[in-house]
Amino acid sequence: MGEQSSGSSNKNGKADKKEKVAAKPPAAESRTALVRRARRINRELAEVYPYAHPELDFDNPFQLLVATVLSAQTTDLRVNQTTPALFAKYPTPEDLAAANPEEVEEILRPCGFFRAKTKSVIGLSKALVAEFGGEVPGKLEDLVKLPGVGRKTAFVVLGNAFGRPGITVDTHFQRLVRRWRWTEETDPDKIEAAVGALFPKSDWTDLSHHVIWHGRRICHARRPACGACPVAPLCPAYGEGETDPEKAKKLLKYEKGGFPGQRLKPPQAYLDAGGRPAPPLGAG
Repeated sequence: MGEQSSGSSNKNGKADKKEKVAAKPPAAESRTALVRRARRINRELAEVYPYAHPELDFDNPFQLLVATVLSAQTTDLRVNQTTPALFAKYPTPEDLAAANPEEVEEILRPCGFFRAKTKSVIGLSKALVAEFGGEVPGKLEDLVKLPGVGRKTAFVVLGNAFGRPGITVDTHFQRLVRRWRWTEETDPDKIEAAVGALFPKSDWTDLSHHVIWHGRRICHARRPACGACPVAPLCPAYGEGETDPEKAKKLLKYEKGGFPGQRLKPPQAYLDAGGRPAPPLGAG
């Protein structure tokens, strides 16, 4: 499904500018069909990104917690370039809790919003020392009490440092699950609940990685590479982006530097006999 035009004309007889119309969900898709389609998308993405993981570098729960807080409004690459110096100077919560804010700000300056982030990481370090003996807690209700830590950050830490399932609803995740018509919710907490109900709890952490990796590499916000997408036949929003396979291939972010663990096939591997991605499966 792609762009449609209204076909109307203005009073001067000139055709109105072509309008984009949001793709509609598969007609009369039942709850059972939605669950099947959602799980099939996740299986397809698991084959494309078999080693999907947090793209923040960390050696322990404390480092992951701090890195995730720093990743707000910046890239994981930028955070990974910044945290080695931070953790070399302040390797423990006790060290960061006692740090001079101005010195921390200087280290974090490349991450943007460095003053607010400095306040958060020093504040959460002080809270870890005062309330948890310098250890990162492994419970959601404890993590979200820390300065600068919300549910998204908490689930990243729980899922990847403690092995406890959680759904990470970042901007990529929100965009893709709405494009796939898994939910129409816009509030992150409601998205988390709606999507979580479609999958076994044991799938939640890996599902988050698969969706986020796909959003960063193929299903971009402005120009999704529909013509090179492995889940195009399952996507009711197919056509919102570039559908020509060769043009779409140029939009793939992995080609600009590469991403370990990614097994993207050539765009042609996802095409039908007519050279186009198959239409959405609908009731799949």
